[in-house]
Amino acid sequence: MTFIDMLRQAAIRNDSMLCVGLDPDPARLPGDWQGRPEHILDFCAAIVDATTDLVCAFKPQIAYFAAHGAEGQLERLIAHIRQAAPAVPVILDAKRGDIGSTAEQYAREAFVRYGADAVTLSPFMGFDSVAPYLQYPGKGAFLLCRTSNPGGDDFQAQRLASVAGEPLLYEHIAALAQGPWNTNGQLGLVVGATYPQEIAAVRRMAPALPLLIPGVGAQGGDALATVRAGYAGPGSVVINSSRAVLYASAGADFAQAARAEAERTRALLQSAADTQA
Repeated sequence: MTFIDMLRQAAIRNDSMLCVGLDPDPARLPGDWQGRPEHILDFCAAIVDATTDLVCAFKPQIAYFAAHGAEGQLERLIAHIRQAAPAVPVILDAKRGDIGSTAEQYAREAFVRYGADAVTLSPFMGFDSVAPYLQYPGKGAFLLCRTSNPGGDDFQAQRLASVAGEPLLYEHIAALAQGPWNTNGQLGLVVGATYPQEIAAVRRMAPALPLLIPGVGAQGGDALATVRAGYAGPGSVVINSSRAVLYASAGADFAQAARAEAERTRALLQSAADTQA
């Protein structure tokens, strides 16, 4: 089964557009685990177990593991997801972007070492920085397109005078991903929830691609506007919430609180999709 198929089926099965981002900060772990990175796996596994039936994907952020020497815990976490939620895809948020043999090794890291179903990539070194990931049959890749941070304007919102029609850079990336770059049919785009008008523009240029949309929740993105701008059927939008779910409670009830927040967010997103129908 390809990543796109897996994503769509998970979205239908769990009636969900919600992706829970797994960004474990040891300083924010609950109770006796606070400040103890050796409990990253325990924390994330509890979040996974509490939300498996509410999500269309899980998205571990590799920096939160690597910064604490917890890559082994990341491997075990993804193995745990495979057992607890075998039909839910795992998107490794790594934002890799390099060429040649280095890109080949990063692709192996994502898909062989960690066993992810998809990975986030920076496209700014061109297609040869993306191509090694597309050699893995059925694996997905989300290209950074219009990111949620204000500094994204520095490059992404600039016009390309050398391209016909002078599109903005993020529009050009969307067109490439929809067209000639999508050699394995498994590309998607990262578009921030803080820019709903840009989400709509990307959707027009890339009608068939899944959009991974961070920025809902702690970053202040408008969930309703996000869905209305990007939704095009099950699996078309993957709306990530990390901190709002992970840290819904700092107490012993953290997993139950995470579930309650995930349920609330899923329902909010679905209500927006219902108004589209």
